[in-house]
This record gives sequence, structure tokens and C-alpha cells, in this order.
Amino acid sequence: MRAVLIAQIVPAVQGLTALLRRHGHEPVALLLTREGAGRYGELETVLREAPAELDIVMPATRDQIAPLLRHYEPDVVFCGGFPWKIPADALAVPKLGVVNGHPSLLPRYRGPSPVAWAIRSGETEVGFTFHRMDAELDTGAILAQGRVPLGEEHSWDELAAKLVGVVDELFPTMLERLERGDPGDAQPEIGASYFSFFEPEYVWIDWAKPAAEIERQVRAWRFHSLVPGDRGALTELDGETVRVLRVSIEPAEGRAIECGDGTIWIVETEPA
Repeated sequence: MRAVLIAQIVPAVQGLTALLRRHGHEPVALLLTREGAGRYGELETVLREAPAELDIVMPATRDQIAPLLRHYEPDVVFCGGFPWKIPADALAVPKLGVVNGHPSLLPRYRGPSPVAWAIRSGETEVGFTFHRMDAELDTGAILAQGRVPLGEEHSWDELAAKLVGVVDELFPTMLERLERGDPGDAQPEIGASYFSFFEPEYVWIDWAKPAAEIERQVRAWRFHSLVPGDRGALTELDGETVRVLRVSIEPAEGRAIECGDGTIWIVETEPA
């Protein structure tokens, strides 16, 4: 199969390229956009780290996506982190459809920051879902899905090994269903949820809250999309505003802070 990638997350680009090759398929191009690119990190990093053999195309507007895709005559398009809603004419270009990879157990936690919201909500697991893309966000039929247990991860790097393992397991099933034209399993609306970006009030830590809730807030912000505005979790220490990157509810090296139900330890910060 000839495949085009629509993705602005470096590990997604590299991982999808490697998986497609491993299964005998041909990734031919990577489609990016400048608008909203900062949500997933620096665009320059994606351009530098993308596999050299992929053509890179950058539509200026959403209505240019379909013509650019047609040029490559793809059998399939894979999406993995893109700031625009892909229009219907673009979804119709590839023969086998457009497949998105979403890090949640759809239909739960639809939206741009599913892992962040799962952590904030106190979930003990997240998941990964390959699904067909349709006219709405994260609502298309499911091709493969797996569970990912949550521990005390404070960064994507710490969660990556678990996610990669599940994606590797799901990928052959997704490809097999895709190649035989399986429409996938419709998502139930019972239990479905959609969450957008965190509200501004969640940026600052309220030390009157219980330790577990503060820990979830700090961890959740580490998985939140990069969007304009203040990014948490912020606090004032010694007259300076800092972003708290890691805390512990068990005694640890760092600064002890009294909170709503005891003590929590600030382990890592950075200037805000």
C-alpha cells in the first residue's frame, strides 16, 4: 500500500514510517501545516527528524489538503497529531480511507488531550485506538484498540514504552481489517465523552487541595497539548513563579509543602 502520513508529532511520524515498512508498505509523503503547529512541539524539529525519503508537503489552507493528497494517489492516509479538522473531500481521496491513532479507549476521552484528561480524572489506564476518520472528531469506526495501564508517569517519554508496545500489537490487526475493506466497529455513544483544553483556572496549584489531586494536576499538565496561554502547573516559590514538573506524595528529595491533607514533595520545577 502507498501511504501518506498527516502528523506533526515526531515519534508518530517515525513510528508509523517504521511500522509501515516492516509490514511491506510504502510511506511516500508527510503532510504538515504551519498553522497551529506549536501544539505538538517545534515544526522545525519535525522537519529535521522526519525520514529523509518522505516528501514533505505543507498546505496553506484546509482546502488544499485534498489536491495535495491526490497527487500521491495513496491507498491509505494515517493521521497522528494534526491541528486541523480534515475536510470531507480529503477524507475521500485514499482508496482505503484515513486512519487516525488516538491515545484513549474511544469513545471515552475524545478530543486533543485525552491522556491529560484521563490522568486528571484519576483513571488507572488509558488506551490506544486506531479508527477510521469521519466528518467529526474522534468518532469514526474502530479498527483496533488496546489498553495501556497508567502508573506514576510524569512525561510522554516515561509513557512511551507502554504506548509503543500496544501500538505494535494493534498495527497488524488494523492493517488486515483495512486491506479487506472492513468498515470497522461503530463507536457506541453510551459512555462517550469529549474534552477540549484545560481551563485557565486549572493552571495554578491550589495547595489547599489533597495531595493526590495536586499530583494528578502536575502530571496531567505534562501530557497536555501545547496551546497559547499559560501552561501549568504553576506556583510561587520564594517570590518566583515556577512550573512544577514532578511531585511525590511519598517522602522524596525536594521541597516539602503542606497541602490539604498532609505533605507533598516538589521534586522538579522549571522557570515559568
